[in-house]
Amino acid sequence: MKDYKNLLKKGWLFFLVAVLFLWGKTYYALKTAFKLDIENSTQQFILAIAPISSILFFLGLSLLIPKKIRNKAFMTIYVLMTFVLFANVVYFRFFSDFITLPVLMQYKNFAELGGSAQALIQPIDIIYWIDVAILITWLVTRKVKPAMRFKKRTVAMLYAAVIGIAAVNLNLANQERPELLTRTFDRMKLVKLLGIYNYHIYDSVVTANASSKRVFADSDELTEVLNYVNGQQGKMGVQGEYFGKAKGKNVVLISLESTQNFVMDYKVNGQEVTPFLNDLKDDSYYFSNFYHNTGQGKTSDSEFLLDNSMYGMSRGAVFTTNANNEYNATPEIIKEEGYTPVSFHGNNDSFWNRDVMYKSLGYDHFFSKSEYDVNEENSVNYGLKDIPFFEQSMPMIKDLDKPYYAKFITLTHHYPFILNNDEDVMIDPAETGDGTVDRYFQTMRYQDESVKKFMEMMKEQGEYEDTIFIMYGDHYGISDNHNRAMGDLMDKEIRTFEEAQFQEVPLIIHIPGEEGKEMKTVGSQVDLKPTILNLLGIEAGNDVQFGVDLFAKDREDIAIFRDGTVVTDEHVYSAKDGSCYDKETEEEIDGETCAPLKEKAEKELEYSDKVVHGDLLRFLDQNQDIEGK
Repeated sequence: MKDYKNLLKKGWLFFLVAVLFLWGKTYYALKTAFKLDIENSTQQFILAIAPISSILFFLGLSLLIPKKIRNKAFMTIYVLMTFVLFANVVYFRFFSDFITLPVLMQYKNFAELGGSAQALIQPIDIIYWIDVAILITWLVTRKVKPAMRFKKRTVAMLYAAVIGIAAVNLNLANQERPELLTRTFDRMKLVKLLGIYNYHIYDSVVTANASSKRVFADSDELTEVLNYVNGQQGKMGVQGEYFGKAKGKNVVLISLESTQNFVMDYKVNGQEVTPFLNDLKDDSYYFSNFYHNTGQGKTSDSEFLLDNSMYGMSRGAVFTTNANNEYNATPEIIKEEGYTPVSFHGNNDSFWNRDVMYKSLGYDHFFSKSEYDVNEENSVNYGLKDIPFFEQSMPMIKDLDKPYYAKFITLTHHYPFILNNDEDVMIDPAETGDGTVDRYFQTMRYQDESVKKFMEMMKEQGEYEDTIFIMYGDHYGISDNHNRAMGDLMDKEIRTFEEAQFQEVPLIIHIPGEEGKEMKTVGSQVDLKPTILNLLGIEAGNDVQFGVDLFAKDREDIAIFRDGTVVTDEHVYSAKDGSCYDKETEEEIDGETCAPLKEKAEKELEYSDKVVHGDLLRFLDQNQDIEGK
């Protein structure tokens, strides 16, 4: 009893119980909340020991704090570590990914999440906070002073244990995945082999390293990238037969929120999910093998791809981390041809840092939430509903100087896919038992109706005939967390092959007066910029574009995803598990067949990252001067 009281008085018992609590709920999350795919007993052992070193390290920092505030410091650190864990659990439920430091920099977005965040939090999540209440109660009622009398030697031994456990962890991790810290882009592997807290330490180091790249970048790096881009495009006829087909016409782009291609021609309970888009694609150039390339930046990534023909970042979003870079974006290029580039969105102008980024891209004006009449009745979830959004946008369109380049970003078909008015419900939900999947089709049907009304208004207002319409899905809406429900809908097992195919998004290019045609070309959002410029008859000149005109002859049929997955007309390579599939038979084949695809993806993504991280386009004029000499 005396020993127990001594431990309690010194704070040892409190400290050890806190460590046990935090380790227990972290291990629980690693086992149940994240899909880590534990392959063997070594990985299971790593999973168990990985959190210990970081828990001891961070909680041990409180022992270095002055005695008067040591209790508060200890609980502050404990609550912060709990929050990091909980935030990753909630984030993973929708994105099947882990938070990065650049994502946290998008703090302005969090206040806008509304129903999305609420829908991701579940009653079971109380398990992550019960221990916090217990420890606070313990402190308040027993007047415990954690580790108040720890000697310096004891603290040194604690950190010696931290170093020892971390060394064992890293050694085993490197055996499972050689060069883990230098070669992997897979956050899943990092968390599985390092633990959630060590992963965040690693992520912070990577972020700092990325920030330093701009300082040391020089024009030689841009020359290297240009040589690669020009070499790739020199292998094909990059200027398509449709060059100048829409010369002088207005351009209307519609970013279709969370729209995946499988909904096209799909029916739920006998009802078409996209009746208008189904008809429109038959009267348009419809690309049925078109994919998104977005990463953590989601919609902002799709915008970046659209305007720059470069890939988003592997972590975070270019819109928030590199908004002040120099770009050679489509709005800036076509402005020199007399176009008025603008963007329309029924949300706050600061969301995804658009108010800053759009200026860097060359947009003349951003019509955001402040310029719309938004109230409780005409808004849901993230902001203004799509139908009133298009209705209120029409007078603004009429006032634009022609020709214009106008981008519209829809909102209603966004997770958690809810409608707050019975009049907006135009189709029955699916019946998979998965609420997210079941509601997805209802908001998709609403979005389809909003586009129909918009096109009708464009005709009524006399804007239709002189305009080319480009509609594309911005990113997936249903993540692989819902594979069970999607498997039921598609009546098949969802493997990594199917997961890659679910990244197909519709691309519809509608030119009034032109006959429709389904295009089998395999392409992606990175190809939109050169496609649009060529249709308008505009030559980009010396530029960094990783995409190729979708109408170009002899172009390579390929789509590279941000995670390194590659789809061609013949094969699918999944970076998720390294599998290789024959696209026609859908059967897995020898992985060596996809080795060249893997290599190409890694090189192209690396070059794109180099441009963004180093802000290399600031050297573009200098490079042109050199080329001209």
